[in-house]
Amino acid sequence: MKIHLLLKKEDIDKQKMADNKIAVVFDVLLATSTVASALEFGAKEVIPVLDGKAAEQEAAGREKDSFVLVGEYQGKTIDGFLSPNPLELKEKIEGKSVILSTTNGTVALKNSANANAVYAASLLNCEAVANHILKDYQGETIVVVCSGSSNEFNVEDFQGAGCFIDALIKQFGGEFFLTDSAYAAYSFYHGHNQNSDDILKASRVGRMLSKHGFDKEIEFVSQQNIFNKVPMLIDKKRITAV
Repeated sequence: MKIHLLLKKEDIDKQKMADNKIAVVFDVLLATSTVASALEFGAKEVIPVLDGKAAEQEAAGREKDSFVLVGEYQGKTIDGFLSPNPLELKEKIEGKSVILSTTNGTVALKNSANANAVYAASLLNCEAVANHILKDYQGETIVVVCSGSSNEFNVEDFQGAGCFIDALIKQFGGEFFLTDSAYAAYSFYHGHNQNSDDILKASRVGRMLSKHGFDKEIEFVSQQNIFNKVPMLIDKKRITAV
């Protein structure tokens, strides 16, 4: 199996993604961490959308108590929406559809939808996602998508990607061909696998979140492999645990 890595969502080629690819999307701070947490905390499903307007359109016609609107744009919670911080959502989403809009992660998920399969991964669940992929697929190219931010590389997504690639190799051995970008993430993770919390807090987005008092959120999402849910995009529209 071949593993390739994209450093930011703007590098996604929708046409190439349709060519026998498995997409694994990371937005560690915070979208894919929020997706993994929401399903672990009992949400019925997560519906990723491109922006706040699309979220409101998705909500139209649904029963009032059947969903929650969750989202941010450029780091600020959208008016009338819940903040996409996992710990703030924990008591508010059980049994509900989470309609999620974020600046980067949900866009990366939607733009990867042409792949054979799309997964939302984070430090919280990357081993579970890796194990699932190894069980269900053979021969496909795995494209690890780092969402990034504002057309820039984000180190926290790189750390998550490295954790995922490490889990694949530990379970399957050396039967992978890593492109240079995938090898770089794998090597970076091996040099920093014990200090994900420090890396997340030192990142640009992490510093922004810390400035607004979200250190506990960063500490929470920096934990490795504490969740077993595998979030998969179904029908290019909704994410459920498989």
